[in-house]
Amino acid sequence: MCLGAIGLLLVIAAQVMHQASLDQVHPADAIIVFGAAEYDGRPSPVFRARLDHAYDLFEQGLAPLVITTGGAGNDPKYSEGQVGHDYLSRLGIPDVNLIAETQADDTDQSVRRVAVILEANDLKSAILVSDAFHLYRARRMMEREGITVYTSPRPGSTPKTEWGRITTALREATSYLLYRLRLD
Repeated sequence: MCLGAIGLLLVIAAQVMHQASLDQVHPADAIIVFGAAEYDGRPSPVFRARLDHAYDLFEQGLAPLVITTGGAGNDPKYSEGQVGHDYLSRLGIPDVNLIAETQADDTDQSVRRVAVILEANDLKSAILVSDAFHLYRARRMMEREGITVYTSPRPGSTPKTEWGRITTALREATSYLLYRLRLD
């Protein structure tokens, strides 16, 4: 049984790595930007890079709506979702084209809350923007919610070393397996 679990983990890690290599830019109903850290109302460099990438996709006309995600975490004054919304608004995306999901504490919660937003607005497809190795898990979660998903990793988000890619893929594979075990 242990060898089977290790084998499954390795297969999923390979799928994580494959998904990370894909940029599936395609017209969709919305662009979803998964949150990352914010510092006193400003997006962290990683979050800012995700937001800038989403802005570029929006400017290309790939989707009419951008949804930013993420709760407040340890900062009671700001949420990642609102910080992302405000950043994109300052870049020039009209507020009518922005929605902030501000309550989620993790990817699973973000996905579930975004799925409700999409359903309430009769939207069926989304481009997911996050770090490359996070997109496999986020994609599978969104697909379970019935959303047609395309992925577009933020530029420069693939770990630079082979060891970094392997450990990140294994961490994401483990997170995905734990998510699936909670469902079953």
